[in-house]
Amino acid sequence: MGLRSKIGIAIAATAAVVAVVMGLLVHHRTVEAQYAGARSQIGDRLQTAVQDHAAGIDGDRTLINPADLPGPLAGAVRNGHWGVYLDRRGQVPQLWAASKYGKEVVALKRPYDREAATVRDLDRVLWISGGIGTALACVAGLLVATRLGRRLRAKAGAAQRIAEGDLTARLPLHGKDEITQLASAVNTMADALAARLQAEREVTANIAHELRTPVAGMVTAAGLLPPGRPSELVRGAAQRLRELVDDVIEVARLDGAGERVAAEVCGLGELVRRSAAAGAAGAEGVRVEVLRDVEVETDPRRVERVVANLVSNGLRHGAVPVVVEVDGGVVTVRDSGGGFPEALLSGGPQRFRSGGGEKGVGLGLGLTIAQGQAGVLGAGLRFRNGVSGGAVAELDLRSAVK
Repeated sequence: MGLRSKIGIAIAATAAVVAVVMGLLVHHRTVEAQYAGARSQIGDRLQTAVQDHAAGIDGDRTLINPADLPGPLAGAVRNGHWGVYLDRRGQVPQLWAASKYGKEVVALKRPYDREAATVRDLDRVLWISGGIGTALACVAGLLVATRLGRRLRAKAGAAQRIAEGDLTARLPLHGKDEITQLASAVNTMADALAARLQAEREVTANIAHELRTPVAGMVTAAGLLPPGRPSELVRGAAQRLRELVDDVIEVARLDGAGERVAAEVCGLGELVRRSAAAGAAGAEGVRVEVLRDVEVETDPRRVERVVANLVSNGLRHGAVPVVVEVDGGVVTVRDSGGGFPEALLSGGPQRFRSGGGEKGVGLGLGLTIAQGQAGVLGAGLRFRNGVSGGAVAELDLRSAVK
């Protein structure tokens, strides 16, 4: 049940309870006031009737020793008291008044139907007004709840954009209520988070740029070593370090603003073949299958980086064969390893986070860069595990198909 329904039900229920309580109070006060007035009136008439009876004059409505005198009133009269009693027996209630005069009982009675009809009409009006009031309160509650719900949905949408990485999004501020205070607190948190991330990005980029020159020198020096297994290990490590520095610089560049897409029309099948070869870097076990080739208008350099990183990730963290499939505007990269970790499937690639791959090494920055480049292209990149095992990455370029 949504917040709007809860608020509407709460307001309607409160209005209904208030209407019932007020109706009961009005009903009882009216009944008491009517009975008090009728009791005073018939009491005065009884006093006059007793005086007339003492003078030997009995009116048409004066009853002497009535046989149908109600029991409670008859008992009071026998004890020497006069009294008034409302007899509700029968279809029409009767109001009695009686007093003892000598050995006789002088009594009066009159129908009490006028007062009963008045109470019934009053109850009918109370029920109708209570129902109308409850309906109006329900409508007002729904309007208030709808307005609050609209404000909360707008703020939830902005908060979701912040959670998805758009740190320029801010929650709208209207009014001075608690919702506005919450939105202001979220905006302050987003400002602090954006400032902290920007500082971290600048530090990361600066460190990577500072490392680029000595790493390039290390690669050059390693190329001058005499042939041999030790030299190969040094050159491989230096090359890997250079690739890592380049990846860090590219991640920092993707985090920055102003990324431009140099779009051109090209065949997707040929572009994927070239990209897969770059990602394989001469390794065996990579196969490209073009089921349905199409032309796309996109940035081929970025597509090549995405596919190459996906193939390289499959070779490094999965197992051969790695199959790259082109079907229309969808490029699927599938390896034969143990699949992606649950943390990656639930939260996406995270930079500098190591994963529990079957080869015991971290996922690195390859998938982070692939996801960032796909975002710049406006393409979708999804990760899942295959039914029969293996990691599956799908690059959706259908929006760029000519």
